[in-house]
Amino acid sequence: MDALIDKQKVADSFSKAAMTYDSVAELQRDVGHTLMGYLPDSSPSRIMDLGCGTGYFSPKLNQKYSTANLLNLDLALGMLRFARQNRTLTNASWICADAESLPLRDASIDIVFSSLAIQWCENLPVLLKEIERVLAPGGRFVFATLGPDTLHELRTAWQSVDSFTHVNQFLSSEEHLSAVPSNLHLSEFKEEVRVLRYPQLKGLTDELKRLGAHNMNAGQKTGLTGREQIRRFKSAYEDQRLVDGAIPATYQVFYGVLEKPVKGLNS
Repeated sequence: MDALIDKQKVADSFSKAAMTYDSVAELQRDVGHTLMGYLPDSSPSRIMDLGCGTGYFSPKLNQKYSTANLLNLDLALGMLRFARQNRTLTNASWICADAESLPLRDASIDIVFSSLAIQWCENLPVLLKEIERVLAPGGRFVFATLGPDTLHELRTAWQSVDSFTHVNQFLSSEEHLSAVPSNLHLSEFKEEVRVLRYPQLKGLTDELKRLGAHNMNAGQKTGLTGREQIRRFKSAYEDQRLVDGAIPATYQVFYGVLEKPVKGLNS
């Protein structure tokens, strides 16, 4: 599976967006609240918010599992600094680290919660092997991530202009399922399509900028985009307006739960 994502760009982009992210992250909050419903009613000792970002869900995890130690981990140092300064938590730690190389002991985490973060990882099989390693027997990985149809309107508009990669490319459901390690059991995998609507294209592009969700992929254009290219891009997106006149932006969301079996028991 080829790496699509430039990890350093991910860290830099989200660090710069730490102050503006929450102001436009309505979809991200909605998805995270839905994902909370997949969490087990149990009493874990140690949980992790993987890709915690601004820490919006960290207090909610802290409240749900009040006796557990909570590890908040993110690749973007700017996000972690913002989260630590703005979230009041007990029994919590903050770790700046790469999800594909977790600085944690084997079998040390009972629940890993990750909402709209793992799509920014370079290598999904490596990530899931790390999750398998750090999960304790009986532990769960509860995640939401983005699929390849995300922002397909934006991709279509740019494809009418040139052949460069202008929009982030995400993995398919088949690629997610094939990357699951043999020692993790997939107990849930569901797809949801959400279509956001904007009066004008600028509303979408400004939102993506404030989120820090710039193009992180290899194969993107270097240098400035000319006025004529921008005009053609805008025209191509305008052609995709809905019947009611709204500018659409589609998000394909995958929800999943992976469980690590207890040794000696069938999953």
